[in-house]
Amino acid sequence: MPLLRNLPGHRGRLSARGVALASTTLIAGALAPLAAGVPFAGPALAATATTTATGCASPAGAVSCSPKTLTPSLPVSTSKTEQVRQLVQCGSRMYAVGTFSQIIGRTPTGQAVTLSRNNVFSFDAARPYTVNSWNPDVNGEVNSIAIGGTNCSTAYLGGSFTKVHGTTVHNLAAVSTSTGAVQTKFRGDANNTVLTVLLHDGRLLTGGYFTAINGQNRRFYAGLSSSTGAPDSYLSLNISGNYQFPGVAQNGTRVANQQLSHNGTRLLVEGDFTSVGGKSRQQIFMLSLGKSSATVTGWTSAGFYQHCVVNEPFYVRAAAWGPADAAVYIADTGYHQYGGSIAKISERTGLCDATAKFPATQATVKPNWVSYTGCDSLYSVAAGTGTVYVGGHERWANNPDGCDAAGPGAVSAPGMAGLSEASGKLDFNPTRSRGLGADDMLLTSAGLWIASDNFQDSDKCGGVSGRAGICFLPN
Repeated sequence: MPLLRNLPGHRGRLSARGVALASTTLIAGALAPLAAGVPFAGPALAATATTTATGCASPAGAVSCSPKTLTPSLPVSTSKTEQVRQLVQCGSRMYAVGTFSQIIGRTPTGQAVTLSRNNVFSFDAARPYTVNSWNPDVNGEVNSIAIGGTNCSTAYLGGSFTKVHGTTVHNLAAVSTSTGAVQTKFRGDANNTVLTVLLHDGRLLTGGYFTAINGQNRRFYAGLSSSTGAPDSYLSLNISGNYQFPGVAQNGTRVANQQLSHNGTRLLVEGDFTSVGGKSRQQIFMLSLGKSSATVTGWTSAGFYQHCVVNEPFYVRAAAWGPADAAVYIADTGYHQYGGSIAKISERTGLCDATAKFPATQATVKPNWVSYTGCDSLYSVAAGTGTVYVGGHERWANNPDGCDAAGPGAVSAPGMAGLSEASGKLDFNPTRSRGLGADDMLLTSAGLWIASDNFQDSDKCGGVSGRAGICFLPN
């Protein structure tokens, strides 16, 4: 979730503000060289020819190549880059958060209407996608949102802010979805940036850079009462550590992102840490969600312990569960492996700037396949039936033998891609303006929502203009 980067090449986006160092031990892991879209220990597969952006074809079960019209968007050109960081749906409404001050809504006839909205807004999930009057008016970046309560009555916001709807809060708030006012019964007080919020079984699972939240010491991850914000002991995981190796950039311990399994019993969590629940874990871990406590499962991989370049020590930014919860997909940054050379691409190992599929077995696992972009970042992933969607500021797909260039077999796939769930090969290529990079993907029963930005006037999705910040590809 959880923002800075350089184009057209690479360099990572920072999804939080504060930085703190702690002493840790580097844990090294070794992987055999991986080719794009191939099984972990198998022979390379030939790159599949695919259609261009103007002739995109959807494989069976994938969403459409053509975005819906009338969806709201960010202005194309602003004095500072604006971004939608997360999209969620509750009932008949979509909710969007990020860093922005204006939204372009559209009338049923397509006429553009400029509306003032500071960092949060909502709109109808069905055509004509009307922007609602709801306006919490947050005075800083909102990184994450969760919706709950009776009839979707409460929105929980996490980010870096001090006022919501004129009420003083600190980086966390519960807001009425009808009036936009802060619900003062819920205490909103985190001592540092909140990066992710998620509702589960009456708790608000909250992660970020904080070390104290709502009057109690809680380091980086806390379970809070969804009614009062009071912390409990549900997430007593003693998360600690960060990455220490020669030349590494400062990187603060944090919990940055999380994804609930479809059956609601397990949780994936990404961040910057080296120890979770007394177990060695880096980049990502899996929790088993019990009634009174969450415990770290045995699911892990040597690939998560093989570091990327020194200025991108936190690289697994997003993950997704497969439709049946039997597989886990990750999307990451990292440029190339730590100590690696662009001149020795054939020796590429690890998971840097790649999508990977893993079994969800609660054990030490190897990837089924890894698909490299060729040294461009990925920030979001969503798994459908047959197709895995990834987004970032990538230029190519299936590019294991190129870095900042198209290697043999690489396919042009700027901004987003659909990969075969079975093989990792590109099979869906609508394209999207690269910008900073798609920060979130939400797959619903109606289709795929993509959250992005307006960096360098980026506003195209599926070859259609007017999609800065939000694009919807229907089923």
